Parts: sequence; C-alpha cells; structure tokens
Amino acid sequence: MVKDQNHLEKTASFCLDFAKKLGATDSTALVTHSVSETVNFRNKKLDESERSDNLGITLTTYIGKKKSSISSSNLTENNIKTLIERCIETTKITPEDEFNSLPDKDLLAKEINDLNLYDDDHIENDEKIEYLKEVEDSAFEKKEIINTESGFSESKSNFILANSDGFLNGYKSSSFSASCVAVAKVSNNMERDYEFTNVCHLNDMSKPKQIGRMAAKKTIQKLNPQKIESEKISIIFDRRISKGILSTFASAISSSSIARGTSFLKDKMNEDIFAKSINIFDKPDIVKGLGSRYFDSEGVKTEELKLVDDGVLKHYLVDTYNGKKLNLKSNGRRDGTSNLFFEKGSISYQDLLKLNKRTLYITETIGHGSNLVTGDYSVGATGFVVENGVFKYPISEITIAGNFKDIFKNITIADDLEFKYSTNSPTMLIEGMVVAGK
Repeated sequence: MVKDQNHLEKTASFCLDFAKKLGATDSTALVTHSVSETVNFRNKKLDESERSDNLGITLTTYIGKKKSSISSSNLTENNIKTLIERCIETTKITPEDEFNSLPDKDLLAKEINDLNLYDDDHIENDEKIEYLKEVEDSAFEKKEIINTESGFSESKSNFILANSDGFLNGYKSSSFSASCVAVAKVSNNMERDYEFTNVCHLNDMSKPKQIGRMAAKKTIQKLNPQKIESEKISIIFDRRISKGILSTFASAISSSSIARGTSFLKDKMNEDIFAKSINIFDKPDIVKGLGSRYFDSEGVKTEELKLVDDGVLKHYLVDTYNGKKLNLKSNGRRDGTSNLFFEKGSISYQDLLKLNKRTLYITETIGHGSNLVTGDYSVGATGFVVENGVFKYPISEITIAGNFKDIFKNITIADDLEFKYSTNSPTMLIEGMVVAGK
C-alpha cells in the first residue's frame, strides 16, 4: 500500500545533492508516504467512509548557522528543484542562530533491531463495516443505550530521513484502531462514555463485542450522578486519567521548556520530585509498542531512559537545538517521549481502593488545567464515590485541584499497568487533593 524504501530514498538523496549544489553547508530531507482508510457508523448505520493517501517532503537547509525549512506534497522533480531553490534563498536571509546544527554524528542511529511495527495485513471496507455492526449491536444489547457512534481506522506509513552527514534510514509502521461511543438515558438523565482498541497488528485488536459491551457498561454506570460538597480528599485516577499526569510530567521536562525557563521542574535535575517508590521509564524498543521508534526525527538513536529513579529526576527530554542551549547531548527525544510509563506498584487495584475509608474515583476530566510554569492543576471531573473499596454512586460537576509539586510527592501506584497507549500508567491514588463541589 505504501511506497517502498528505494523510491523514498532516491527522492531524499536528490534533495540533499541539489541543496549542496546550490550552496547549503548542511541539509536534511524527510520523505513520507501514508495511506489510511476510515469507516464510521452511527446508530447501526453507515455514516461515512473515506480514504486518504498522502505523499510529502520536508526539506531543511543550513548555511553556516542560518536555517530554514520548506514542505510540499508535490514531489515532481521540477517542483522539488523549485522548493530547494526557495529554501536556499530563504536561508540566506534568515538571521544566524548559534545553536543551529545537525546532530553530532556519533549520536546518529546505526543499528536497527526489528520491533515488528508493521503489519502488511489489510481489512477491506466490507469487513470493517461488519466489525462495526457487531460493535454497535453489542452496545444496544442494553436497553438504556439510545445512541452510538463508532469507527474503524487502518493506516500504513513509510518514511525516509536523510541528512548531509550521511544518515539515510526509515521504516514502515501500521495502525489498526476501533472505538465506540455510547449514550445512555434514564428518565431525564443522559450520559456518554467510550471504549476503544488501538494496535500495530490487525490480529491484536479487541473483539467487536468486547468494545461495544464495555462502552455500554461504562456509560450506564455513570447514570444519575449526584453532586457532593467541597472537601479535601484522596483521589484515585483511573488508568485512562492517570496517564495524563505522565503527559504533563513529560511536557515539564522537555528541553524546550527547560531552556525557556517555563517549567516548574527547571533546575530540578537529580532532586527528589516524586515519592521514593516512583520509577518512570521511557522505552522506545518495545516490540509492537504504539510509541516505539528506532530514532527520532533528527536521526538520533533512541535508547531506554529511566527518567525518574526512586523519585529522583534523572533526565530531561533533549533534542539537538535545546540541548546545545543547556550544554546537554541529545538523547533522541526530538519528538518527545516514546513508550512512557510508571513502573507498576506493589499494591493491588482492590487494595488501593481500600486504602482510605472514602475516596473519589475519577474516570473523566474536563478541560486543560495544567500550568507548566507554576505546576498548578485544576480540571473539571466526573467519577464515583468509593467507600471501603466499594463503588457507591456516580458523581459529576466537581473540580479537582492541586499543585504537581505536591501531587508527585503523594502518589501511590497500583500493580495493574497495561500497555494500551503510548503513555501508560497504573491506577493511581493521590492523597489530599482539593475538590470543589456544590
């Protein structure tokens, strides 16, 4: 479905050669091809079906410490020549920046071990439709479900990255995903929730009945929520939500945020920022991992990083440009994290629920309430009241707040880690958060 490596390599090499001929002291070329097919259903009827086929190039040229980039989806030879000419002319009039450069040669990826990120299997649209029919039929088994929306997507991609220091490599990847959003109604109350599957290989997808029934179950559980009073209480984040804590952490340790001084974790290297029991890994070499990669978008090799070791911050996410500002070498994180996760804890999910007589279990947050400069956190939320480990009733219209400096120090992690996303976390308990209710 996607163009082979040789075709992409020839285009990338042509770009580098022509850029050098026109006066570039260094250059990079990224040539990509992706194909995707999507089918959407609504209330057991086909809603839309579409296919996209994208071929593109991004060229970056350097003249000394001057740098500029240009992109196009027109890969004819004449257009590519015109693009390179424009890029060179733009580079000439761009101000110098002392930190502009290609990555150090010794950091570039050389050996690539197969991580099984590509599946050549293809599922026809008729089969996608049958899959979604079964998803929605399963959701509608519950009488409370009045509306559904589901989708099935298949995508394949290939790319080549090349630079004037001799790097020339790329790889294929694939993705198969399906989801179901269900709406339930009882009396005048309506709620919605979802379930999904997202994998590299077709045969690893969840069964359609599993998706539909789980979407319905999660939605029905939220019906007839109650309002609660404001209080300070321990909060349990469902795995879907606790991974967001990791995402905020990753943003706070990006070298761009650190270099700009806009992160609450600046100057915190080798300091205790989490509870002693917390370890955080970024592992790019997980077989079939949704975030797995062989190198970053600069060609720098990616290796496993233990970002937090017994609560201590050990690494930032460093790219070439901001690394030079911080006097640090790139660790292959030009594109951020790969497969980021909390190491699983030592307490079971059930025991975590019982740690306090009364807790709030959060299944959904609303809004983007993370301030990376101050570390303040405040979001709307819905979930459940848990008493003595038992889910009592759903709640809604609350706001939970705290500061990440305190949140990180008061985390307890369960042992139920699973790799469902590129960023993953076990169920998480955070002591002493502020809840604003009615």
